[in-house]
Amino acid sequence: MPRVGLGYDSHRFVSGRPLVLGGVPVAYEFGLAGHSDADAVLHAVIDALLGAAGLGDIGEHFPDRDERYRDADSAALTTHTVGLVRATGLGVVNCDVTIVTEQPKLGPYKQAMRDRIAHLLRVEPARVNVKAKTNETMGWIGQGEGLAVLAVVLLDETAG
Repeated sequence: MPRVGLGYDSHRFVSGRPLVLGGVPVAYEFGLAGHSDADAVLHAVIDALLGAAGLGDIGEHFPDRDERYRDADSAALTTHTVGLVRATGLGVVNCDVTIVTEQPKLGPYKQAMRDRIAHLLRVEPARVNVKAKTNETMGWIGQGEGLAVLAVVLLDETAG
């Protein structure tokens, strides 16, 4: 039986940190605030994976009050999560990601993010999609204070 998970994450922009999205460094004057590397794309993917597998959420597995995860590489956290999911007998069928931000423009990075996420999920890049949208200058995202990400993952026993 197929299982769907929805993930969401958002972070504020801050000075003095690199911006990493989908495991890919993005050239921008700001990074994202967070306990780990604050890769909001991979955090949303992790939450979608955990949700689809019925394994809770990212805060339960990688709490921000745990110093082991300070500045943690979200790619490593994603790899660990994929292992948890596969241990249940499930595998990824596909993953769809939407990044909502006014800046930076992410067109030049979408394919690299797609390839990196596919590698982490152990699927072909054709099973991953990455979209970038603006918030039409509305709200905190539209005012450039940060970004938000939605991710949907489909798991199935046959994909494991």
